[in-house]
Amino acid sequence: MRSTRRGALVALPLAGLLLAGRATASADPDSTEAAVDYDALSHEELVELATEEGAVTVYAFTSRIASVEEAFQAEYPGIDVTSIDISSTEMITRLATEHEAGSETADVAYLSDAPVVIPELVETGILHAYVPERLTGVLAEEHQTPLLAQRLSTKILMYNEEAYPNGTPVTNLWQLTTPEWTGRVVLVDPNVRGDYLDLATEMSLRADEMAAAYEELVGEPLVLDEGVADAGQQFMADLYANDAVLVDDTDAVNAAIGTTGQETPPVGFTSYSDRRDNEEEGWALQAASGVAPANGIVFPALLGITENVEHPAAARLMIDFLMGDDTESGGPGFEPFAVAGDYPTRSDVAAHEDALPLEELGAWSIDPEATVELRDDTADFLLTIQ
Repeated sequence: MRSTRRGALVALPLAGLLLAGRATASADPDSTEAAVDYDALSHEELVELATEEGAVTVYAFTSRIASVEEAFQAEYPGIDVTSIDISSTEMITRLATEHEAGSETADVAYLSDAPVVIPELVETGILHAYVPERLTGVLAEEHQTPLLAQRLSTKILMYNEEAYPNGTPVTNLWQLTTPEWTGRVVLVDPNVRGDYLDLATEMSLRADEMAAAYEELVGEPLVLDEGVADAGQQFMADLYANDAVLVDDTDAVNAAIGTTGQETPPVGFTSYSDRRDNEEEGWALQAASGVAPANGIVFPALLGITENVEHPAAARLMIDFLMGDDTESGGPGFEPFAVAGDYPTRSDVAAHEDALPLEELGAWSIDPEATVELRDDTADFLLTIQ
């Protein structure tokens, strides 16, 4: 089911509304206020009104928003972009706090962590969807609602391909709980980053698969410890007991795994797309494929417009730009995300040629509604085993 698109009541000069050509006159003939259905405006009309607004502010969970800002301003030089790089976890709190205080700063939110975003920002009316009409035929329904999904991102097992030139040294997740990998598995603490908590939660949601993978490796059925609810929790308990290294950010994970010149580097869970920084950072990150029962998770990167958006036309124009143009590569708006490890949601934009096809990556696709049901229990459990 498609989400309901919102119009907006705004005060605009009547001449501008007539120029836009889609305005509806107010019931009060003396009023200069009118209703504008921004979602129904053509691209040309959006550009004209966005240029009149002259600015747009974006909160984004990726540093690549700086490249988007530069490309957008080159395309639309009359519109100033303010972009703020902030983690999804922090952004969710900030958007809710600003909304409650009536002091919203962002026009557009670009974030992950769908299991929290949907109940806390979408269902509360803090964020709303906008799907450019030109894209409805090239996006699956699941990528259009409740918010527009720009791409699919990952948190998967990665390894150092310089140290392991013949491929991944891990083919079963339960190997990470064995003495060979004691103190050599790195991840961001799931209790400080939502996408890592989603990964841990997915292991519980896939408990049957986790149990089967254990039996495949060990040769006997998994026996749960007292107080452990399922095979996913047991894996996390065994991983922590095997001296897994918990850090605060993915840069630390990437450096630990990927730095070249190591004889026995650790493995860990991070973003497949961070492989794009190998040359610049001196890393040798590579995705571990063919891991039982899965190497991690795939989740959507979402775009939404804030409830009290100050620049409604420019916000929609920015979202349209981030979704890419109609070329196979997606053009300058999508260029920062045209890397191995990011998968476009548009069916007419090709994934990077060096990326494993999504169907061969072997990661679980999360179900945000199922994740949110178990997420708090997972967080509570992880606190008991640290």
